[in-house]
Amino acid sequence: MLNKDYKISPEKYNLYSRKNFTENPRIKSLPQKTIEAILTVSTVLPFRVNNYIIDNLIDWNNIPYDPIYRLTFPQPEMLDDQDFKKMNELLAKKASKDDITTAARKIQMNMNPHPANQLEMNIPEQRGKILNGMQHKYDETVLFFPRQGQTCHAYCTYCFRWAQFIGIDSIKFASRNTENLINYLQNHPEITDVLFTGGDPMFMQTKLLRRYIEPLLEQRPGNLSSIRIGTKSIAYWPYRFLTDNDSDDLMRLFDKIIANGFHLSIMSHFSHYRELETPGAQAAVKRILSTGAVVRCQAPVVRHINDDPDIWARMWKAQVRLGAIPYYMFVARNTGPKEYFNVPLEQTLNIFTEAYRQVSGLCRTVRGPSMSATPGKVIISGITEICGEKVFALKFIQSRNPEWTNQIFFARFDKKACWLSELKPAFGEKEFFFNEQDDFTCS
Repeated sequence: MLNKDYKISPEKYNLYSRKNFTENPRIKSLPQKTIEAILTVSTVLPFRVNNYIIDNLIDWNNIPYDPIYRLTFPQPEMLDDQDFKKMNELLAKKASKDDITTAARKIQMNMNPHPANQLEMNIPEQRGKILNGMQHKYDETVLFFPRQGQTCHAYCTYCFRWAQFIGIDSIKFASRNTENLINYLQNHPEITDVLFTGGDPMFMQTKLLRRYIEPLLEQRPGNLSSIRIGTKSIAYWPYRFLTDNDSDDLMRLFDKIIANGFHLSIMSHFSHYRELETPGAQAAVKRILSTGAVVRCQAPVVRHINDDPDIWARMWKAQVRLGAIPYYMFVARNTGPKEYFNVPLEQTLNIFTEAYRQVSGLCRTVRGPSMSATPGKVIISGITEICGEKVFALKFIQSRNPEWTNQIFFARFDKKACWLSELKPAFGEKEFFFNEQDDFTCS
């Protein structure tokens, strides 16, 4: 369907980063102390935002408590007090760029830039060659990071892929080589799904995205049947699908994927219902669905932004009303400013349960709360008491070792625990069964 079918006026695209964010009148009106804090934290954590978010999603009468503001603008509490003080002092004395970068790198490397051992354990090899820009953790799915898609329309402050955006090539996933991807798919018949991820592949122009996707359609390697594209664009720049110069061409590409017999899933990240309530976002979902693609929705529970069951229930209902599918509620990964965003597992489960109770079966396609941990995706199924011991009931819904999938196990209840690695086995066991196997390299 062409963009003339959508009554959405195009907007001029303005992108703001650390270098120019005070050019926006709304931001310029913030207290000087707030602007200085943004400058300080953004020496360590990536910062980027656009005019659509500023004008349509943030309630500027509720600063600094507005959830979308906290989602997109670095907050002083995201750095340890000592780290914040150090970076602030370097800026105040106009330290050299090299000195600031050196200090920032030290802090960044202590913030677990690659959680779940993804850098060490997920990168595949083929004939002795490491395939950079790809990850293969689960048998059925391979992740591909197109080089031009390793940026976003805005950076979420909780993003577990923040290391992609700080300018360190040695820890960045990116590739231009679709030939490696196709050869790998040919040699791995267990793979059925390719996920284009980032960053945000939808940041790329359609002509670039075509270069990555059309070879798959033409060569149909291995047993590939599904193409997924991970994106935050529906929330942060819905005009990508509506009125951008190549939005019609993007829809034609989606049409082509479907016409060639592939399933197409747009894996959309929505962190708050407000992101779904603009006319632009709703029109973007409608237009994507008109091609035959499916929109699946996922996000983590993060403190200060969506740690409230009513927010999740309202968001899931909005997704279903638009024809999208609630897919995952994640536990926020243990990376970056995790102390600012952490929600204990017990509280996360309560948020999921209370939200789940408010919605109909059409919303209950959602799975969670799920931890994407080193051994696999672990669902927190419940809290119960067995033989006098209070425990978390946990289950693998995806795993490095396929034999673990759907397996239930138990951990001692810990009111403060926020991640799988903080849990201890129940019933006196010394370690979890999956700790016995630690070599999961793909080849």
